[in-house]
Amino acid sequence: MSPRLSLPGRRGTLAELYSSRANSFGVLRLVLASAVVVSHMYPIAWGRLDPLWLRSGQQTDIGKMSVIGFFVLSGFMIGGSGARSTIGRYSWHRALRILPGLWGSLLVSVLVILPLLYHWQHGTLAGYWDHPQGPVNYLKGTWNTAISTGWDVSGVIAEGRNRGTNFDAGVNGALWSLKYEILCYVLIGLLAAGGVLRRARRFVPLLALALGGLILRDWVNAPSLRGIPGDQQSFVMVPFLDAMSVHMLIHLVFVFLIGTTFQLYRDRLVIHDGLAVLCAVVLGLTLWGGGVFVFGYPAFAYLLLWLAIRLPRPFQKIGRKRDYSYGIYIYGFTVEQALAILGYAKYGKPAYLALAMAGTVALAALSWHLLESPVMKAKNWTPWPVRRLKERSAARAAEGSGAPVAAGPQSPTEPVQPKVSA
Repeated sequence: MSPRLSLPGRRGTLAELYSSRANSFGVLRLVLASAVVVSHMYPIAWGRLDPLWLRSGQQTDIGKMSVIGFFVLSGFMIGGSGARSTIGRYSWHRALRILPGLWGSLLVSVLVILPLLYHWQHGTLAGYWDHPQGPVNYLKGTWNTAISTGWDVSGVIAEGRNRGTNFDAGVNGALWSLKYEILCYVLIGLLAAGGVLRRARRFVPLLALALGGLILRDWVNAPSLRGIPGDQQSFVMVPFLDAMSVHMLIHLVFVFLIGTTFQLYRDRLVIHDGLAVLCAVVLGLTLWGGGVFVFGYPAFAYLLLWLAIRLPRPFQKIGRKRDYSYGIYIYGFTVEQALAILGYAKYGKPAYLALAMAGTVALAALSWHLLESPVMKAKNWTPWPVRRLKERSAARAAEGSGAPVAAGPQSPTEPVQPKVSA
């Protein structure tokens, strides 16, 4: 028998090399979240998009590429969770991970940060609480990620724009992507409930390929190779989540399903250093010459998985026990708006960014330790009626088989989940 071909740099398949307890997803998420903060400081305090926007021919920017990275990693992790869990348990975990942290950030914004800024601007809080576009109105429009009642609270950001310190109209523009992520969660839940993830997994890459075909068609029809493919003005109303851009739906679901495909076909996906180099070249060429949406996104997705496997062991410890990435994402924009209102942009980008990161990380740490981590302890909670139903079913099954019936309530548990939150 001829010896097995050994390719230079080959490490094995993703299934062989990936470990839920030894990977670098945590540090990748922290880098992506921090990159979003870096990207947002430009439009907030200086009124222009970050440098990648111009260098990529106005195809994308650092913030959007970071969001793409988040969706790839979420697609990988959530695809695995959906394939392992019951639909009820899956839905409960997703709600616990995204909603309490969001609600906490909204309350901190309207009860602490924005009142202080309003008082700094006007010398009083009179008019803040009963403003037509006050905190209650803002909470009603953002609690479910819809952002359906405007982006400002009591005119705080508008006043900053009038004074020339702020150039973005939103209290927290970073929240726009959360409803798309929730929709992707719903999609995976439906696929899991229908048995697709277990018995018809090829449907997932086929759906991703179909969406990629739409993006390719739009890119071919774009005015230039570096143009943004697709209609930017078309929206669809989604129950609970309000208006959603058709363009962003196609692009974000596309990359999310790429991540899910990597999860479902991890036994066939080869982690190869040479492929990683090739993907880096493809990503660079598409950012410079055009087509990042069609070819750059899949290349970027592979690079992220490769980094999760190949980064040195010390990186695997970062963000595993304390995942501040979500908090950084949901607090960064508001912190940067506050710093701009207070005039800190005049000290230059390095000082402004350092202050923004310090304030954001502090709030993210509080969010994790006081809210996100504690509520995740309830991930195995089961409603009493469901628990009783399971107990009775187990008792009947045991009686039918003649096996002894265990006393006391049984608490259902899941297989150990990867220590990377989405």
